[in-house]
Amino acid sequence: MFNTGDIAVYPAHGVGVIESVETKNISGKDQSFLMMRILDNDMTIMIPINNIEKVGLREIIDAKKVDEVFEVLQNEGEQIDGKTWNKRFREYSEKIKVGTPIDIAEVMRDLMKLKNGKGLSFGERKMLDNVKNLLSQEIALATNDQIDSVEKKLTQVFDN
Repeated sequence: MFNTGDIAVYPAHGVGVIESVETKNISGKDQSFLMMRILDNDMTIMIPINNIEKVGLREIIDAKKVDEVFEVLQNEGEQIDGKTWNKRFREYSEKIKVGTPIDIAEVMRDLMKLKNGKGLSFGERKMLDNVKNLLSQEIALATNDQIDSVEKKLTQVFDN
């Protein structure tokens, strides 16, 4: 269970802080919600407490798991050339919704390989920026590093 002041990750939105736990009357029923402010954009999200697992809300990764993220980024991964951009986009969107750092790292790795090869569609470029931002935020908190520094390290993995 999350408490006020806890830092958590909301898949596809990023890292946020639980600002309060509130009870609201919805259709005649009292329901409890976590009020979470996303750090990147100050957006507030109401998460029904009984849906925490379903939406994938989780704690940030520990520093040991960060090494695994970088290992995934450095791995070859699967062959991606044969897929159309929209099929890839759908698959990547699903991975981002799951929201594990490993899934997000796989998406970043694949998009960076494509970018360095034949290029990305507009949607894929936006997605790459998004996953880089999601990983940077979480790793920066896990390692007590600056987001800019983490982003640079993530990008340097792909420098030839």
